[in-house]
Amino acid sequence: MRVFWVLASVLILGACKSSGTMTSGASAYANYSEDLSNALPVYPNYKEQLEALESKEPSSSPQALDSKLAQLAVYQYEKNKTQPYFNGYKVLVYSGLDRDLAFKTQEDLNELYPDFQAEIQYQQPRYLVKVGRYAYKVEALKTFNLIKTEFPSARIIQDRIQRKEFTAPTIDENVEGKN
Repeated sequence: MRVFWVLASVLILGACKSSGTMTSGASAYANYSEDLSNALPVYPNYKEQLEALESKEPSSSPQALDSKLAQLAVYQYEKNKTQPYFNGYKVLVYSGLDRDLAFKTQEDLNELYPDFQAEIQYQQPRYLVKVGRYAYKVEALKTFNLIKTEFPSARIIQDRIQRKEFTAPTIDENVEGKN
């Protein structure tokens, strides 16, 4: 047992022994230098930029801006007309797996509200009964509030709506073999 204690004390004393001289204090780093200028962000002088902006004359009048906005609005309108669908809102009256209940809900809607055209859509595995075609959610609120009295589970949902005026582009029969 005595040998064990001697070995244990030698190991403990050997582990505690310093491995070398350590330098501490500021004198060890007296000659250290590091250049971080490449890694730091460069900010522009805001006073110079402010003076440059104040010295410039206004480049366009409000009328010129209005005409540019009108041109952009016409361009966006024409671009949107070429798209077959737009993102809008519908009132979802029924969503479920029961086909008969979906058709019954559609019939009840048509009887109670003949002005609304209810449509059934099948998205496997469920049937959806939807009403309306609205570009904005606010427009759908009137229909939603009317239907909510008879169908409490109704809600407004986002949906892709096909444009009524959209017609598929026709294929020119004279063009052959061109994609």
